[in-house]
Amino acid sequence: MYVRSFADGNGDGTGDINGLRSRLRYLKELGIDAIWINPWYKSPLHDGGYDVSDYRVIEPRYGTVADAEALIADAHDHGIRLIIDLVPNHTSSEHAWFVEATQAQPGDPARQRYHIRKGRGVNGSEPPTNWTSVFGGPAWTRLDDGEWYLHLFDHTQPDLNWENPEVRSEFESVLRFWLDRGVDGFRVDVAHGLVKDMSFPDMDNSDQEILAGATQVDHPFWDLDGVHEIIRGWRTILEEYSLPGAERMMVAEAWVAAERLGNYLRPDEYHQSFNFDLLSSEWDAPSMRSIIAGACAQATSVGSTPTWVLSNHDVVRHATRYGLPSGTNWRRWLLEGPHDLLDAELGHRRARAAALTLLGLPGSSYIYQGDELGLPEVWDLPVEVLDDPVWEQSGHTRKGRDGCRVPLPWTPDGTSFGFGSNGSWLPQPPSFSALSAQNQTGNDASMLELYRRALSIRNEHLTMDESIRIIDSEPTVVAFERGSGVQCWLNLGDDPIRLPTNASVLLASEPIDKELPGNTSAWLTLPKTHTSSPR
Repeated sequence: MYVRSFADGNGDGTGDINGLRSRLRYLKELGIDAIWINPWYKSPLHDGGYDVSDYRVIEPRYGTVADAEALIADAHDHGIRLIIDLVPNHTSSEHAWFVEATQAQPGDPARQRYHIRKGRGVNGSEPPTNWTSVFGGPAWTRLDDGEWYLHLFDHTQPDLNWENPEVRSEFESVLRFWLDRGVDGFRVDVAHGLVKDMSFPDMDNSDQEILAGATQVDHPFWDLDGVHEIIRGWRTILEEYSLPGAERMMVAEAWVAAERLGNYLRPDEYHQSFNFDLLSSEWDAPSMRSIIAGACAQATSVGSTPTWVLSNHDVVRHATRYGLPSGTNWRRWLLEGPHDLLDAELGHRRARAAALTLLGLPGSSYIYQGDELGLPEVWDLPVEVLDDPVWEQSGHTRKGRDGCRVPLPWTPDGTSFGFGSNGSWLPQPPSFSALSAQNQTGNDASMLELYRRALSIRNEHLTMDESIRIIDSEPTVVAFERGSGVQCWLNLGDDPIRLPTNASVLLASEPIDKELPGNTSAWLTLPKTHTSSPR
């Protein structure tokens, strides 16, 4: 949950903790069982809170630690667990440690908490390596005394040195601070990037798409084996706080090669790690079929379960991505277009179909706020309102992630469609009126009611086991059966296909009869003696 854009409780235009508390009933009625909250710590918000200046203080624009404790208690009263974001790869440049480091002399221990090094070339005027920031531009910025500090993201986010015992001890303390206040777990940001190759080699190809998968062999800062020792230490702490029925957990944001993801899911490491392959896939049956089968097999091999996601606060919303032609670079399309490529109606239809597929899969599904409303990407935000550092860091060549972070519409009218009483920190388009939660509630054809029914049926039929069997069908179809006997059929083609004989429809993304229309999905049950092959 991107708390800044969920609900504004005090009318200042920014979402906050008390706004979220006021909407817990909505989340309970939606059918979720946990909330993951993006960073709520004190921050200058140069990168939406992922630039933390104090891990034990709530950002004043969001509330106080007392508000956070009240939210945790309220969520638990609703039967909802609370997972918070941990940002261990870097701090804000306003963090006390970095302020101390910049005021210290070269070689001072205060500088050893970060990667601060001498430069190359005449008088050290060149960066220590050719690494580039994933936001664009160089990954090194020079201090006034001539040394350079590493930042894989924005220049206001210096990377921590995880070879330093003080860094490791500090984050163990931060974990305990929030566990003592009742949080149920952590989502770990940039989980694959903590450890760097301390020889600092140049890269053969230093161009990095934002949060791109670490598929390069011997990469100098993504997916190095040293991260796993750190993870095992955190897991030990979580086990200390776990009780039967109240286990503590952590989930990794690890953009790594598919064959490496299982390393993060070993029994003494993460409980879950997001599988981003489905998010990154084209609207293509063979690709999706392969991703689903591979992710399930890999998770099973290490005694874990897959963790699925279609959108989040870092990517173009899938209701828009699915409306673009296959092969479109949707990150660059935001700025470069051509924007008439977008078929918004098709994207919305496919988003409905994808929702049932996501929620039919074994393991855990994470729904990004607004997915349940069918919100599209607000791709046409004017550049003067852009807040994401990607815009500036890339030299105005990439528009960034603001379009998926526009505040939610709760009512069809008002200064911010019910988000708050006095506007919103990013402008909402007029189209949000029709997509508001109030407008969709009770409308059986709406995306919101589809999600509500799907989550209810999922809880009844699809959480009893984690088994899955891929069903052979037409080339344009992804079909699988769960252990309960419920089948999920997704038709990614444009032409309808026949469904199995005698199938009963539990739920469908569009009205269906004996055929499954194109760009539609359905959950089916069949008599136990029936074969699953379509006629």
